[in-house]
Amino acid sequence: MTYHAKSDFMRVMMERGFLADCTDYQALDEALVKGVVPAYIGFDATAKSLHVGSLIQIMMLRWLQKTGHKPIVLMGGGTTKVGDPSFRADERPLLTPEQIDANIAGIRQVFSAYVRFGDAPTDAVMLNNAEWLDNLNYLEFLRDIGRHFSINRMLSFDSVKSRLDREQSLSFLEFNYMILQAYDFLELYRRYGCRMQMGGSDQWGNIVNGVDLTRRVLEGEVYGLTSPLLTTSDGKKMGKSQSGAVWLNGEMLSSYEFWQFWRNTTDADVGRFLKLYTELPVAECDRLGALQGSEINGAKVILANAVTTLLHGANAAAAAEATAREVFEKGGVGDELELITLAATQLGAGLSNTHFLTATGIVASGKEAKRLIAENGLRYNNDLVTDASAMVTADQIGDGLKVSVGKKKHRLVKLG
Repeated sequence: MTYHAKSDFMRVMMERGFLADCTDYQALDEALVKGVVPAYIGFDATAKSLHVGSLIQIMMLRWLQKTGHKPIVLMGGGTTKVGDPSFRADERPLLTPEQIDANIAGIRQVFSAYVRFGDAPTDAVMLNNAEWLDNLNYLEFLRDIGRHFSINRMLSFDSVKSRLDREQSLSFLEFNYMILQAYDFLELYRRYGCRMQMGGSDQWGNIVNGVDLTRRVLEGEVYGLTSPLLTTSDGKKMGKSQSGAVWLNGEMLSSYEFWQFWRNTTDADVGRFLKLYTELPVAECDRLGALQGSEINGAKVILANAVTTLLHGANAAAAAEATAREVFEKGGVGDELELITLAATQLGAGLSNTHFLTATGIVASGKEAKRLIAENGLRYNNDLVTDASAMVTADQIGDGLKVSVGKKKHRLVKLG
């Protein structure tokens, strides 16, 4: 990409690796220089929290505000009732309105850590597309909006084409999703003066649809911008860990586990992740990412601290680092380990190691527990466990038993 940005926002997007594609680089750049540009990203409410796979988009909204523009967080209260088919092999399960509202309430908590909400020109707002989608008149919508969409063109988009190429079913309900998302952009332009939609590169087709529709119906000069779909250097999708999704809400994933996820970043990803997920200067990100050997571990701690501070605060980051040092360097228990409470009645006179691990949820099955022990992957209070049938008793748990699975997964089990 040889375009030289004039606006602070486009410069940040390009220098830090946020930019995959844009409908019109120069026109958008000039609009950003002239004045405040309201821009939105949509988030469907399919769970009570977003995970780190959404963090690149959240950071884009943060940088948008930091460079003098207005972030619009659009919650998909309406579109969640349909489900985005993009690059999925099957249809999403449909949620009730009550489930969707509960999910939106959970997601709302995350954004206040990243953007400033309020009534000033560059203050963020959170909107819900149910505001205009719930009461649509179907026949009027078909006549006024549907006529602007070409089925031939919609079938050519990668998100749809990949599904059809695999001969997997795509329901009419899901096919409507891209029309509804395009309509979101039109309504946001009409109601709130929104000039740009951002999203992951898998949303390119949907974003282009919205740009075209807004121009055709309202003659609005609007833009689309996408970020790359992130995978780690070993090819894994961003947002998942060995133990499941890396949630952003503290009640779904502790700040210690969140910190630990970033501390465990692969060496090759450190520099890139520092640019995307922290606000450290680009030159410093490059310097830290180029470190080798044991020095790169210090860069990973800087990454973990910076990302955790943005979401959970500096105190949580410091506590997580202290706990990690206690656990990994000194072999202690640490104050911030995830606590698992086991009912005394469930323990009874004692449980075998296999049953203890499954009862606490540390492993999913007895088979997994036996394999873990056979491979010397289990320790209690740093002592190796070798007998799957040996009993865990109340005396052994005492005031708290540190259970270590491998080198990186640690839990503290107490009796309740």
